[in-house]
Amino acid sequence: MSIPDTISSWEQLLEIAQKNTPARRVRRPGQSPSTAPIPSSLQKLPPNTTPPVLLYRDTNSWCPFCERVWFALEEKEIPFETEFIDLSNKPKWYTDLVPTTLVPGAKIEGKLVYESKDILLALEERFPNPPLLPVDPQENAVARQLVEDAETNGFRDVAYKFLRQTPVDTNELANLQAAFEAKLDELEQALAKYPGPYFVSSFSLVDIMYSPHLDRLAANLPVYRGYHIKGNPRFPHINAWFEALNQRPAYHRVKSDDTTNNLLLRRRWGVQPIGNLLPLDIATSQEIQYRAEAAERLSDNREAAIGDILKNSGVQNLTKNGDVSAVIEAVDFHLRLLADYLINGNDTPLPWGRVGGKDQIDPFLSAVGAITLAYVRNRICAPRDMSAGAATAFRAAADKVLASIY
Repeated sequence: MSIPDTISSWEQLLEIAQKNTPARRVRRPGQSPSTAPIPSSLQKLPPNTTPPVLLYRDTNSWCPFCERVWFALEEKEIPFETEFIDLSNKPKWYTDLVPTTLVPGAKIEGKLVYESKDILLALEERFPNPPLLPVDPQENAVARQLVEDAETNGFRDVAYKFLRQTPVDTNELANLQAAFEAKLDELEQALAKYPGPYFVSSFSLVDIMYSPHLDRLAANLPVYRGYHIKGNPRFPHINAWFEALNQRPAYHRVKSDDTTNNLLLRRRWGVQPIGNLLPLDIATSQEIQYRAEAAERLSDNREAAIGDILKNSGVQNLTKNGDVSAVIEAVDFHLRLLADYLINGNDTPLPWGRVGGKDQIDPFLSAVGAITLAYVRNRICAPRDMSAGAATAFRAAADKVLASIY
């Protein structure tokens, strides 16, 4: 078995990718291969200046309540730093610091605030510009009440009961769906009260309160309940709201992609799908940048990625005579092939895997490649490892490479 040297080196791939995307991330010690996005507003700080906000959040960057705070920080362009809390093994210093022991927590210029709603309101008070509550006093009061309602109106409880609870029969499932639709009707009516697509006359904390949960529900329900929010003619204002969110750059920095949302639901809560995962929604207007971001993440983090694949994918079972070097070489090759495709978009399979000078796939390479590409396709998590757009481009590229060479 020999692997042909037909694609660029990692150093070359990283250099090309970084020329085509401004996205950069920092590595997280102890959380390999995970990385963390660099806040878009950090460049506003003078050198050697501590950001005014420290955000305590989950290590997987998936917690919807943490996402609310992150969304607001990005919208308001407040410089911040992040301390990641392992929710499966919370450090004592954190449980001593935060009475609820939950995330998110935040220190705003040294003052501790916890609970996502309270953090959002505290950020608005300390950093009023740009505003995320209406300036008009009457509308401001309406928005503040809607923020409170988002925590107390029972929407989340009803929605997640419909999604996660195993009904005993079709009648119970129908009742759960009816209760959920009644809550969606309430949101539909609330969104209809002001001109424009948002809950009040401009984008606000109300939209931030609902966005992580509605995003997850819109991704999960078609797969796990056969129910669609997006495209549902019953909810035109909710659909217009989704479209408006999709135009906001900060939203794309903090959101998960549909595949991440669906895989996590099954892994964490054991809900069984009744349909296929949603098709990948490629953002064609920014596809080149997202592909470059995915290639940059893979190239810059390849050593940790290879280690993760060797440890967790089962590929080590293909080791011959106790020598893992051939497996490592083959894993490395397929990841470089993937990065090369993300950058260059080659549609023609590369001439690799020849046996005895003939165009024949080496069975060892075939097995390693199939495991590697399938594993990384579903291993990445947005926005933990890369943005949602980049994750979608990454998965689509892994599908294409896998299909083109086997």
